Amino acid sequence: MDLSLCLPGAVRIDTHISTVWLAGDYAYKLKKPVKLPFLDFSTLALRRHFLAEELRLNQRTAPELYLDLLPVTGSASVPVLGGAGEPIEWVLRMRRFPAGALLSELAASGQLQASQIDALAAHVADFHRRLPALAPAEAPAKDVVAWTCESLDEAESNPGRPPEVDRVRVQALRERLLTLLETQAGWRTRRLQGGFLRECHGDLHLGNLVLWREAVIAFDAIEFEPALRCIDLINDLAFAFMDLLACGQAELAWHLVNGYVERSGDFDGLTGLRAFAAYRALVRAKVALLSGQTEGFLRYWPLAERLAADPPPPRLLLVMGLSGAGKSTLAAMLAEQSGAIRLRSDVERKRLHGLAATDRPTPRLDLYGAAATLATYARLVELADGLLAAGHSVVIDAALLRQSERAALRQLAQRRQLPCLLVECRTDPALMERRLLQRTAAGTDASDAGIEVLRHQRETVEAVPADWAAEHRVLCNDGSLEQLRGAAAALLADWTR
Repeated sequence: MDLSLCLPGAVRIDTHISTVWLAGDYAYKLKKPVKLPFLDFSTLALRRHFLAEELRLNQRTAPELYLDLLPVTGSASVPVLGGAGEPIEWVLRMRRFPAGALLSELAASGQLQASQIDALAAHVADFHRRLPALAPAEAPAKDVVAWTCESLDEAESNPGRPPEVDRVRVQALRERLLTLLETQAGWRTRRLQGGFLRECHGDLHLGNLVLWREAVIAFDAIEFEPALRCIDLINDLAFAFMDLLACGQAELAWHLVNGYVERSGDFDGLTGLRAFAAYRALVRAKVALLSGQTEGFLRYWPLAERLAADPPPPRLLLVMGLSGAGKSTLAAMLAEQSGAIRLRSDVERKRLHGLAATDRPTPRLDLYGAAATLATYARLVELADGLLAAGHSVVIDAALLRQSERAALRQLAQRRQLPCLLVECRTDPALMERRLLQRTAAGTDASDAGIEVLRHQRETVEAVPADWAAEHRVLCNDGSLEQLRGAAAALLADWTR
């Protein structure tokens, strides 16, 4: 079907299953009449069905882009878009976005920013929260283990596989990844029973994420195979995480994960992050191989191997300091540079009371009394314990004014026989007060602390005892962000030496 006959000047883009015509402010998508092992678009009725599914699924995340279905009437030689009469084809009409707006394009040109990853984390977390849970009986028969085996089989049998990835490497990845997935079988069952299997996007790589009118939105969800989108929420997120790693953007990858779990609270899901990300890298490697893209295969296959391998032993970092000392900025840098999960006391305190991070408590809600503070630190210990058990390093971002609070976290590391480091963030008192005033005026941070809170903290903070000297570092945060970034990198390098 040649829509250029009714869309003069349209630009045609072909994939193996679709044709898209770009004309003016719109894009028009047709399904090709193909039947493949994994999809069937061979009849007009099936093409209309899957276009309608594509519209339904993508209006959940990108209603501004996905507009409607239009019939094509007339004849193949004289097609009429949206005309009366019996349809001879169906078209999905979408709003066209500008070239260079894909996150894959921004990453390739070095323009991808942390603020855009923040927007992506919020977009995906909020999308996931709105999705209804699938009942265990609704779980697809084909799960991540089956899809992994299929991808491994296809890679192993492909004659175009580069010689450096021989059958020994394929078998080694098979054993590591399937063993990892097998050890997590009980956890995946609990996730299913807990409502974390939902009808997700299914294809959240950077090429399906677009910067649109200062927002980041997902498009092109998988419509042809429900089993590929009815998945665990973290399996969905893992695609974007993995793709950022593949683009050499490791800090942004961990920025995404931390932004997502801070908003969603789904820390338990991170148990499966590496296995899901390895599976996603394997899928991308297989697709590249099937497309004859050896370079793409050699980018994703080693990443799948690294993600499936045993990670280094986890560590626990405690970042303490008075309000306005810059500990949250430092903690975020340390987490992203080391590939760790950050736990913020300000966020978890509010979550315990049913509040979002930037909600402000009413006077009658005692968020900062002794009982609430005890509960907050107990929650931090609980979350850190689970993450460390799952193999993730953890950065605690909290005032940690009292020695008992620090000791409880240190004891957790000792029980698990893991290293622990306390980093005390300090800065000029006048600068702290200026930061608090600016933060209060902006109203976008989780912290509620103001000048009076800071003054109270100065009066009540307990000094770090001398017997902590080997595990205690002081970092002055009164310079630029680049200086702080360098200091964080040096601290991590010294600690892991």
